[in-house]
Amino acid sequence: MRLKPAGIYVKSRIDPAVWFLADKTDVRSSFALEDVATEFDIQGLELDWVGICWDANFRREGNRWKPYYFRGTHWDRITDDTRAAYLANSYRVLLTRARQGMAIYVPAGSDIDDTRNPDFYEQTYAFLCECGITKIAS
Repeated sequence: MRLKPAGIYVKSRIDPAVWFLADKTDVRSSFALEDVATEFDIQGLELDWVGICWDANFRREGNRWKPYYFRGTHWDRITDDTRAAYLANSYRVLLTRARQGMAIYVPAGSDIDDTRNPDFYEQTYAFLCECGITKIAS
């Protein structure tokens, strides 16, 4: 939910047949990068290239992953183990769909927006870099 300020907002579900099968001239296809497919849309499928946008709902704190959900104007911790596992699995699905490559976008956050505090993203970004993800842009 807090990726919207970066222009990333999943408002409606894709039409899978069009998104996966339409050619490059169709703005509804995956080629156009206008419509976002979620982990639900791509579960069980492989894609040539995947772009993942990492929000503060699953963030690195210390040496652990911490699950959150956004409620109204703030983040709350997910304390239910089943819900936490479900969130972790959604990222696992996204991270395992690419055949040729992937790009992971981790926002820098905002010093003036408490819901996008840079601390929410910095440890996750550092962890991904430690895992071998190559930085390509600032």
